[in-house]
Amino acid sequence: MERESFEDQEVADLLNKYFVSIKVDREERPDIDSIYMTVCQMLTGQGGWPLNVFLTPHQKPFYAGTYFPKTSHYGRPGMMDVLPQLHEKYEQERDNIENIADKITSSLKERSTAGGGKEISENVIHKAYQEIVQSFDRLYGGFGQAPKFPLSHQLLFLLRYYYWTGTDAALTMVEETLEGMTNGGIYDHIGGGFARYSTDNMWLVPHFEKMLYDNALLLYVLAETYQSTHNEKWKKISYEVFEFIKREMTNADGGFYSAIDADSEGIEGKYYVWSRTEVLNILDFTLGELFCEAYDISDEGNFEGSNIPNMIETELEEIASDRGLSVENVKMQLEKAKNILLKEREKRVYPHLDDKILTSWNALMAAALAKAGMVFQEPQFLEHARNSITFIEEKLWNGEQLYARFRDGDVKFKAYLDDYAFLLWAYLEMYEAEQRVHDMQQAIKIKNILFHEFWDQQNGGFYFTSTDAESLIFREKQGFDGALPSGNSVSSLQLWRLAKLTEDMDLQEKVNQLLVSFEHDATVYPHGLLYMLQTVIAMYAGGKEVVVSGLNHNKIKEFIHFYHESYHPFDILMVANPERINIEELQVWKDKIDGKHDFVLYVCEQYSCKNPIYNIEEAKQMIVTKNLS
Repeated sequence: MERESFEDQEVADLLNKYFVSIKVDREERPDIDSIYMTVCQMLTGQGGWPLNVFLTPHQKPFYAGTYFPKTSHYGRPGMMDVLPQLHEKYEQERDNIENIADKITSSLKERSTAGGGKEISENVIHKAYQEIVQSFDRLYGGFGQAPKFPLSHQLLFLLRYYYWTGTDAALTMVEETLEGMTNGGIYDHIGGGFARYSTDNMWLVPHFEKMLYDNALLLYVLAETYQSTHNEKWKKISYEVFEFIKREMTNADGGFYSAIDADSEGIEGKYYVWSRTEVLNILDFTLGELFCEAYDISDEGNFEGSNIPNMIETELEEIASDRGLSVENVKMQLEKAKNILLKEREKRVYPHLDDKILTSWNALMAAALAKAGMVFQEPQFLEHARNSITFIEEKLWNGEQLYARFRDGDVKFKAYLDDYAFLLWAYLEMYEAEQRVHDMQQAIKIKNILFHEFWDQQNGGFYFTSTDAESLIFREKQGFDGALPSGNSVSSLQLWRLAKLTEDMDLQEKVNQLLVSFEHDATVYPHGLLYMLQTVIAMYAGGKEVVVSGLNHNKIKEFIHFYHESYHPFDILMVANPERINIEELQVWKDKIDGKHDFVLYVCEQYSCKNPIYNIEEAKQMIVTKNLS
């Protein structure tokens, strides 16, 4: 639309003649985007971007749509027709337009103030699972038809459903989806990292744009899937994603950039595709032939005459057998080839980098790196997670106010719910990984801000904007997940974790109120609140409080590493010693501090603790059995 309409003189003249045109960066102003996207869905039955909404001078919407071509064709209205028609209606039927706008606005406000009446039942969780099963692509993995998106919070839900119910099919869907994606072209086999979505069912042809949040959420999924399966492939892909983020999306001060465009030199995907001749010229012939066979590089190409490297149909065992090589030898040679091709690719014209740094997305990546660093015992991951959080603390948080966006030293926009919710997630992951008091103190500070500035005192749940934010036509309270899980969804799960860490019964009840406020939405459309339903599963599962203490730091560290290698989505781990339990909220664990023994493990559930275990091998065995009680 930018090229064919907004930069077109005829369209521009009409816009400037009849309207005040305002262009909004939806990543900087998600509050505005979310409100008017809801309007578009109400009026048209669907949403998407570009989003075009026509408002009265009082911000009230009366007409909306997504893509409008310059001129009308095949039943789709064009800008040259829509603009004068809307102007004429506004001039001649002003009262009717105002009436429509008032009704839409009233409907929006009703949605925002609606509350639930009861707890979300287990049946809702099982219904959500069945909806996922019905949409699963058994051939290529993933869900639904093209375009296919990663939908990471759906995979996280499936992992927890698997753990809670023992339904092996849930884990199978996760692994087959990750297999499809990491074999397909949506994954950058040369440089690492995931593109935004696939335009086809096979995951072959991506929309080549790379988003920070997709890679953060998928890194988190990979780490949890590794915990569940110990499949080394997920560890390898995690490291490749990290190397991509470190190399291409990290600024000098430790913050993470937002996105890398799909286009370079005006052509989508040009930076990422190859010809067979090019590959053979760069690599020696033998290595080049091997790479081309493994990564589907042909003379005719698999994408508009060029090739997107992929392994969708690749059988490494067969390739190795044909050459009289071991599979491991083939893998080593392919890694060598990829490194050579990456260096060559870096000589190309690089796509545009969106270098704004968003608090919410940075917090997501910090949470994912902390999780992966903890699972893989990788200090580099934890270091970059810490650097990102430090960047937020130093550049975007002045101690009183958190801000949403940093770019070239310019900080703008008071933080939204997502900023606080995702940052709470990051602090809790860092606390679990390193047990630093600072992270717990920051998590508690965010909890207090959430309830003071965002909480709906009457109906429960969090508004998207704070009490002192810019006034829009209404304060939205959103529970449905989109490309990102909603702020209410993330808050529910992270506050539940914090309540367990601090044994805060009042906070547990607040989390319950939050869930109850979205009971109607969850019951009607459970598939739309899958991240929040993880919290509901957690409420039913209960989970354990695993507390370790003792004098031998090496034994404690050994146990923690062992614990983190396996999957415990509903349990929390606390290290009880005087250095760490020196803030009021953690005093509940003070009696677990042991100054006499090398090592001690306590397992608590439903506010009751089992007898302590002093033998580390016996403690490990309890973890291995999954059922800690």
